[in-house]
Amino acid sequence: QVQLVESGGGLVQPGGSLRVSCAASGITFSIYVMGWYRQAPGKQREMVATIDSGGSSNYADSVKGRFTISRDNAKNTVYLQMNSLEPEDTAVYYCSTNDYTGYRKNTYWGQGTQVTVSS
Repeated sequence: QVQLVESGGGLVQPGGSLRVSCAASGITFSIYVMGWYRQAPGKQREMVATIDSGGSSNYADSVKGRFTISRDNAKNTVYLQMNSLEPEDTAVYYCSTNDYTGYRKNTYWGQGTQVTVSS
């Protein structure tokens, strides 16, 4: 059974930094593409960053140059380092991954961690 558990959210001032983590279990972590998504109040969930098994990453335009996604396969953990945070980054941040059962795509989500950027 796949489990994704996020941690590390909190309240930070504009311009500050925060790192959120996602510990995965129930998957062969090293071969999975992992992603961070976020959902702000009244808005749709959006992709923030993804990282593949080789370490190649992809970012939303709004976070490029400020956020860094990384993974530690020995710890089955993916991280999102967030710098130069802005109030617009306030959201619940979710970890996610997918796998396939035959032709069926299964998407897994963590419970989310709240990030609030405010003075």
